[in-house]
Amino acid sequence: MSSVDNGERGFVPEPGDERLTSAILSDSLDATGLREQVLQRRLEPLVAGSRAFGRAVTAQFAPSLDADLDDPYRDAIDFIDSIGAGQIVVIATDESNESAFWGELFSAAAIGAGAVGVVTDGNLRDTDKIAGLGFAAFSRSRRPIDYRGRMRVVATNSAVTVAGVVIRPGDLVMADDDGVVVVPRSSETRVLALARERASRESTVLHELLAGDSLREVWNRHRVL
Repeated sequence: MSSVDNGERGFVPEPGDERLTSAILSDSLDATGLREQVLQRRLEPLVAGSRAFGRAVTAQFAPSLDADLDDPYRDAIDFIDSIGAGQIVVIATDESNESAFWGELFSAAAIGAGAVGVVTDGNLRDTDKIAGLGFAAFSRSRRPIDYRGRMRVVATNSAVTVAGVVIRPGDLVMADDDGVVVVPRSSETRVLALARERASRESTVLHELLAGDSLREVWNRHRVL
């Protein structure tokens, strides 16, 4: 059975995909020759144990001292209102420490739209409130400063680079405690098939190791570690 795909929105994981992790996807990408798809910097999960898996929807921020006094968040509002179910928000800032780029109310709007999480190489704020909403969030760090008059949205739904990896709208992104992995849309069918098979085999390997089989026996039998 293949996952449901309604364009760049609406990615629905298959039953059993909850077993997929960033490590399993990384190994599966390696097996297809895609060895540079893990973000070079580990973005910190706001809450340990968080996991987000969905299609990327992207925004790029850049420095700007200008702010529309009447509608300073217009571009961000338009972007967030475009988010759909099953998407993971990717905010690229070139690792800016000028301000925060995401907070409680953006998270609430994203939850209402059906988004699964946010990944940013910038900062979060309202972090206790985001955590209280149960929204999966991964970031460079935290700062309480508003981006208004410091940064602005310069592009949405275009390719961005985060921690050395290009992320395009519609790519699959997995974020968990170990890191963030990007599966290019052009390769996802093969990568997901390998990942699902590996997840199944790892379950068997775990059972056999716990039952007392040696690591060498299990490796020779399954070629998975």
